[in-house]
Amino acid sequence: MEEILLKRCEWVGKEEIYIKYHDEEWGKPVHDDRVHFEFLVLESAQSGLSWITILKKRENYRKAYDEFNVKKVSNYTEEKINEMLMNEGIVRNRKKIEASINNAKRFIEIQQEFGSFDKYIWRFVGGTPLINQWKEISELPSKTELSDDISKDLKKWGFKFLGSITIYSYMQAVGLVNDHIIGCCYRNSIIDEK
Repeated sequence: MEEILLKRCEWVGKEEIYIKYHDEEWGKPVHDDRVHFEFLVLESAQSGLSWITILKKRENYRKAYDEFNVKKVSNYTEEKINEMLMNEGIVRNRKKIEASINNAKRFIEIQQEFGSFDKYIWRFVGGTPLINQWKEISELPSKTELSDDISKDLKKWGFKFLGSITIYSYMQAVGLVNDHIIGCCYRNSIIDEK
């Protein structure tokens, strides 16, 4: 039997972990605060590294960050930071770890103000994903005016390590923007899902 080859976004490559992430998660609208927090931590950790590096460490992050329980993370102590700095399964960068704890506290403040982080973040796109019309992966921006605005707003709340480029990657991950290229077999399924 002949194998049918699906056309995916060019960045996917052949690694199973990348294919699974692209096919099952990337660009699908997220409305779960735990998942929002997970992607904020992971995207921040990825800064300066490749996304595949973080994907390969994702399960280690889930264990190290108590399944991304924002309340638990907000209460991490210096002892916990030191434990994480010894954990070879995650990116051992003190500033990124400290930023994630700070960001957990700010995340909770937004939840208290808006009812959920999800309500806060989706208002930037009017509750509906932005659907781009890219034909080539080279057309995808690394940041936009909107990611600049979101990053600035998060900084006003006191978030750290979430610059515009990191925020744009986060927006792609959680479906605020659909950047699957035209012709990608998963592009329309996400559009139809919303």
